[in-house]
Amino acid sequence: MRYIFLLFFLTSISFKGYSTQIIIPMDDSQSDHLKAYGIAFWALENSVTIEWLLNYRGGSFLVPHLRALEEELVLRNVKYEVLADGQVNQIRNQIANPEVNMEIVQLEKAPKIAVYTPRGKQPWDDAVTLVLEYAEIPYEKIYDSAIVMGMLPKYDWLHLHHEDFTGQYGKFYSAYRSFPWYQQQVEDAEADAKMLGFKKVSELKLAVATNIKNFVIGGGFLFTMCSGTDSFDVALAAHETDICEQMFDGDGSDPKCQEKLDYTNTFAFEDFKLERDPLMYEYSNIDGTDIHRQQRVTESTDKFTLFDFSAKWDIVPTMLTQCHTTVIDGFMGQTTDFRKDLIKPNVLILGENKALETARYLHGEMGQGTWTFYGGHDPEDYEHKVGDPPTDLNLHPNSPGYRLILNNILFPAAKKKKRKT
Repeated sequence: MRYIFLLFFLTSISFKGYSTQIIIPMDDSQSDHLKAYGIAFWALENSVTIEWLLNYRGGSFLVPHLRALEEELVLRNVKYEVLADGQVNQIRNQIANPEVNMEIVQLEKAPKIAVYTPRGKQPWDDAVTLVLEYAEIPYEKIYDSAIVMGMLPKYDWLHLHHEDFTGQYGKFYSAYRSFPWYQQQVEDAEADAKMLGFKKVSELKLAVATNIKNFVIGGGFLFTMCSGTDSFDVALAAHETDICEQMFDGDGSDPKCQEKLDYTNTFAFEDFKLERDPLMYEYSNIDGTDIHRQQRVTESTDKFTLFDFSAKWDIVPTMLTQCHTTVIDGFMGQTTDFRKDLIKPNVLILGENKALETARYLHGEMGQGTWTFYGGHDPEDYEHKVGDPPTDLNLHPNSPGYRLILNNILFPAAKKKKRKT
C-alpha cells in the first residue's frame, strides 16, 4: 500500500511540478483547524515533508502542491491556498528576518501514537481520543498489561487518559461507589493486578507509572490531561509508602505517608500535601479547582493565557503553543490547573491564569524525552460531568483549546533545534 501511495505522489509531483506550493493557513481564516492537523499527519504518513511556519498566520503548514494532498484537503473541508514560488519566497524571507518572531520547522515522520486507556472507557472520559478520531489521526490503544510487559518502546508518543495512578479509583468512592460502572472498574482493576502478579491495584499502577517514566527517560514523548497529571506525580512520589485507605486496597494507609513522599521522583510537582480523606474528590493540593470556586470564577470569566516564546530561540515551547489566539477559554476537570508554588523550578509554564496564580499548561524534559501536562477535562465543555454525552467536535472545528492537544501530536515529528542558553 505504501508503494502505491508513493507512486501516486510521484505522479502528482510530475503533474503539478514544483512551480506552486500549498499553504494551509492556521489563523482565523481556517475553516477547520482540527482537521488541518489530520491532513498534516496524513501527509507525513505518506512520506511528504511538511514545513511548520511557527507564528506565521497562526502556525500555518506549507506543503508541496500534490494532487492527492489537494484532494484530501477538499474532502476534509480544510481551507488552503495555492502559492507561486515568488509568494513562497516572500514568506520565507519574512520569517528569516531576525527581527521577526517566526521560524520554520520541518516535520519529517509521523510518530507512532499510543493512548493508555482502559476497557469499557466511557465517551466522556477523554478529550484526546475525541480529537484524534475527529482529526482522523490513527492511534493504538494500550493498557496496563502492555506497559508492564515492556511494549512502550514500540511507540513514539503516549497519552494517558484521565487515569488515577494512585490506585484510589479516581477518588470516586464517596459519590459513585454504588454505581455499576464504578463497581466494574474496581473489579476489572483488581483482576488485572492479580493476573499481572500484583497484590494491590496501587502496586500495579506504580509499576505502570514507573515504566512510563522510563519510557520518557529513554526518549519518549508523554502527554496527559486532567487527573492523569497530578495523580501520576503523586504515585511516583509515594513509591516507598502506602497512601491508600482500606476501601481501596484492603488495608489502611501508612500513618507517615506524607513524610515519606519522595519529590525527587516526580516530573512536575514538589512539596505538595496529600488529601488523606478517602471521601474527598482530590488527591493533593496540587489542583487549583478550589481556587476557581473560592474566587467565584464563572464560565464567562475563566480564561488562561499562552506565553509568547522566541520562535528562533525556544522552538519547542513555540511549537506547543501555536494557536490563532493567545487567550483561551478555561474549562474544569478533576484536576483543573496547577498551583504555581508547587511546580518545580525547572518546569516550563506554557499557559497560566495570572489572576488565580495557577498554571494550566506545563512542559519539561526528562532524560532524552519530554512530557506535557495540560489541566482540565474537555476544552469545549466547561464542566463536563460523569455520564454527560461526548463533545461533538463538528460543532467546534476551530477550538483553540483542542489545538493545544494536537500541537503535541505533531511535536515528535519535528526536526528540532536545541534550546539555546
